[in-house]
Amino acid sequence: QVQLVESGGGLVQAGGSLRLSCAASGSIFSFSTMGWYRQAPGKERELVASITNSGTTNYADSVKDRFTISRDSAKNTVYLQMNSLKPEDTAVYYCKGTRPSPPHTLAYWGQGTQVTVSS
Repeated sequence: QVQLVESGGGLVQAGGSLRLSCAASGSIFSFSTMGWYRQAPGKERELVASITNSGTTNYADSVKDRFTISRDSAKNTVYLQMNSLKPEDTAVYYCKGTRPSPPHTLAYWGQGTQVTVSS
């Protein structure tokens, strides 16, 4: 059974930093893409950053130059380094792994970790 477990959330002041971790129960390379999403109260879940098996990264415009997604294959973990945090970054952050299963695509989600940025 695939499990993704996030950690690293918390309360931080504006301008501060946090690093989120997403630990997978198996190899992260079993996923074609891994990503971080966030959902603020009353808003839809949105993509924050993603990384493919080949290492291609993608970022939401709102976090470019502030957030960095990376991975450690030895630890089966994907990270989200968040710098220069703003109050609008406050949300529950979720890790997602996507695995092709032709003709379908399977998606696995973690339970989420709360990030709160105070002004």
